[in-house]
Amino acid sequence: MSSNLDQLYRRVIMDHYKNPRNKGSIEDGALTIDMNNPTCGDRIHLTLQVEDGKIQNAKFDGEGCSISMASASMMTQAVKGKSVEEALQLSSTFSEMMLGKDYDDSIELEDIESLSGVSQFPARIKCATLAWKAMEKGVSEEKE
Repeated sequence: MSSNLDQLYRRVIMDHYKNPRNKGSIEDGALTIDMNNPTCGDRIHLTLQVEDGKIQNAKFDGEGCSISMASASMMTQAVKGKSVEEALQLSSTFSEMMLGKDYDDSIELEDIESLSGVSQFPARIKCATLAWKAMEKGVSEEKE
């Protein structure tokens, strides 16, 4: 990755970390998912408002490293307004990117693509995927 692109990606990650989107929680019957990464102490409290198979709203709270919190901010932005199936497909694509695999680049990742460099640091992949795993768990429970 070029150093200019690397710097741009770092700025995007730090912007989401310092100015998180969708920080907070949803009251009134929202799905609530609490997850943590015991190896580094990251924890997330995710709330999702799912109606008619669509994620109407998504908010998070928690604490952790810049990668974990930036990823949660990006994830909540990305899944809002998407169907559960679209959100799960996006999560699958994100997981493939984190594992350094070829992924469907026809799916618009926007800011999420800035996390692609995390795949070079195996110890940080769990940081980046924590919020996504929480979302997967929440919508899977909703389906049942």
